Amino acid sequence: MEYYLHLVLNGLVIGSIYSLVALGFVIIYKATKVVNFAQGELVMFGAYICFALTVQMGLPFLVSFFMTLIFSVVLGICLERVVLRPMIGEPIISVIMVTVGLSTVLKAVIQLFWGTQVRVYPQVLPSESVWILGLPVAPVYIAAFCLSVVLFIIFSVFFKYSTMGIAMRATAFDQQAAQSMGIGVKNIFAMSWCIAAVVSSIGGIILGNINGITPQLGHLGLKVFPAVILGGLDSLLGAAVGGLIIGILENVSDGVAQQFFGLAGFREVAAYFILVIILMIKPYGLFGTHEIERV
Repeated sequence: MEYYLHLVLNGLVIGSIYSLVALGFVIIYKATKVVNFAQGELVMFGAYICFALTVQMGLPFLVSFFMTLIFSVVLGICLERVVLRPMIGEPIISVIMVTVGLSTVLKAVIQLFWGTQVRVYPQVLPSESVWILGLPVAPVYIAAFCLSVVLFIIFSVFFKYSTMGIAMRATAFDQQAAQSMGIGVKNIFAMSWCIAAVVSSIGGIILGNINGITPQLGHLGLKVFPAVILGGLDSLLGAAVGGLIIGILENVSDGVAQQFFGLAGFREVAAYFILVIILMIKPYGLFGTHEIERV
C-alpha cells in the first residue's frame, strides 16, 4: 500500500508540472485557436536559459529565474511577430505545421549551444525530505506542486476577471467581432504567446531542478498533449485536472506494469491509452466546450 501511495504522490508532482505546461497549450488555443506543437520546446528553452544564467554565468538562482521569465516574454513576442503573425488568416493546418517546424528549430538551437549531454542544476532547496502521510517527499517536489497550484489560480482569475483576459476570450470566440469592438487582436496574440512561454519556462526550470535537462525535454509537449485533450482544449480547469490525472495514472500504471508484468517504460504510452478510453466516452474532453453546428 505504501508503494502505491508513493506512486500517487510522485504522480501528483509530475502531474502538476504537466498541468503547468498544459496551461500554455490552452492559453494559446483560447486566444488564437491554434494548437502549439512547439510548447515542449519552450519548456526546454526556458530550462536551458536558466541553467546558463545560474551555472555558466554564476548568477544567484532567484536572479536567474526572474531573468529567464523576462527572456521568455521577449521570446514569446519575437516568435509571435516573426513566425506567427504573417500566418494570420491562413488555414489552421498551415499555422500548426509552422509550430511543428518551430519546435525543430528551437531544439536545433539548444543542441548547437549546449550539446546533448545531461545538464544538472545546482541544489537550490534543502535535500532533507519532508514526511507526508508517512512517506518522505523532497522539498523540490512540494515546491513544484505548490507553485503549479498558485499559477493555476492566478491565470484562472486573470482570464475570468481582468480586462485583458476577457479580451483574450473574446478574440478566441470571434476574431472579427473582437476587432470590431476595438480589441487589438494582434496584441492579444502576442500576449498569449508571452504567457505560454513564461509558464512553459517555469515548468522547465522545475523539471531541471528535479531531473536535470537534455534536449529530450522538448518531447514533454507530446506527453502533455493527452492531458490537454483530456481536459478540453479550451479549459484552464481541464488543463489542470487533465495534467494531474495523466501524471497519477502514468506513475501508477508504470509501477503496476513493472511490479506484476516486468514491463519497463509503460509510462511512455500510458497517457495515450487513457486518452483513447476517455475520449470514447467524452469526445470533447472532461471540461471542453461542446460545439454544435446547425445546418
